[in-house]
Amino acid sequence: MRVVLAEDVYLLREGLTHLLRAHGIDIVAAVDTGDELLDALAGHRPDLAIVDVRLPPGYTDEGVRAAVEARKRHPGFPVLVLSQYVEQIYARELLADGAGGVGYLLKDRVFDTGHFVDALRRVAAGGTAMDPEVISKLLGGTSPQHPLALLTPRERDVLQLMAQGRSNAAIAGQLFVSEGTVGKHIAAIFTKLDIEATTDTNRRVLAVLAYLNQG
Repeated sequence: MRVVLAEDVYLLREGLTHLLRAHGIDIVAAVDTGDELLDALAGHRPDLAIVDVRLPPGYTDEGVRAAVEARKRHPGFPVLVLSQYVEQIYARELLADGAGGVGYLLKDRVFDTGHFVDALRRVAAGGTAMDPEVISKLLGGTSPQHPLALLTPRERDVLQLMAQGRSNAAIAGQLFVSEGTVGKHIAAIFTKLDIEATTDTNRRVLAVLAYLNQG
């Protein structure tokens, strides 16, 4: 997997570069501004971008704005935001195109290299990887008219775990139910959200994106 990394803190940028290379991930460019990120994406055509929210010169939302711009220029391009902060407005915009291949993890809640690398590979393959705290901040103010209002509390539990990138087996273990029960909940979610099976879409990703785009 070929990755462009946008991180302004030198030690963290270098540390991530060495860590990921040790796991067989090719860091084709490591930059520290949003403009450099866009140039690196155009020049290297990587499989994934890892982007911090706050980058020079303003250290506000330059990174996630560049990620949104990258998705406009290259629809569906996989982006994983890795930050200390939840930037709600641009995070919602990043998710709004429904194209999958998106993640948002918090730096101080990444405790396991294996899980982190798995999240990168999942996003690069078109899936999602969302930190639960990010999800909770994005879900404020759900409209009662939204189709997600039709879901039962347990179905919402299942969908939230799907958003974190967990498998059916992992969801079953987390909720202390069988995998068959999880499968039935997921089928009900697809029906209530009117997500039909097609050959060119991933129903699981579409359900997660609908969940994250609510409000």
